Amino acid sequence: QVQLVESGGGLVQAGGSLRLSCAASGSIFSINIMGWYRQAPGKQRDLVAAITSDGSTNYADSVKGRFTISRDNARNTVSLQMNSLKPEDTAVYYCNAHIRRIAAPWFNNYWGQGTQVTVSS
Repeated sequence: QVQLVESGGGLVQAGGSLRLSCAASGSIFSINIMGWYRQAPGKQRDLVAAITSDGSTNYADSVKGRFTISRDNARNTVSLQMNSLKPEDTAVYYCNAHIRRIAAPWFNNYWGQGTQVTVSS
C-alpha cells in the first residue's frame, strides 16, 4: 500500500504565499518523478510543476518565477513554495508521484487526496 498525504493549502490574499507539502509512505522501493497538479472548477487537471529524483524541474509557464518545487529523497517528500499568488491560482492542488513498490517490477502513478488553495483578490 502506498499513500500520498498533502498539507498546506488554505486561503490567502493575492500577492501572498503558501507552501504545500506531500509525503509518500508505504511499501516504497523507489520514486521517480514527483509533482503537483491543479484543477479549477470546470477545468481539467493540469501540471503545475514536477521534479525528478536527480533534481531536474519542469514548470507550467503560468507559474514560472513564482513557484518553486523541491523534494527530499530521503524522506520521500515533495514541496511547492508558491509566491506572488494570483486569484487564477485558485484550485485544488494534487500531489503526484511515480512509485515503484517493493517487489514490484514497474512504476505506478499515485495521487494525493488534494488540498484547496484559494487566492482572494
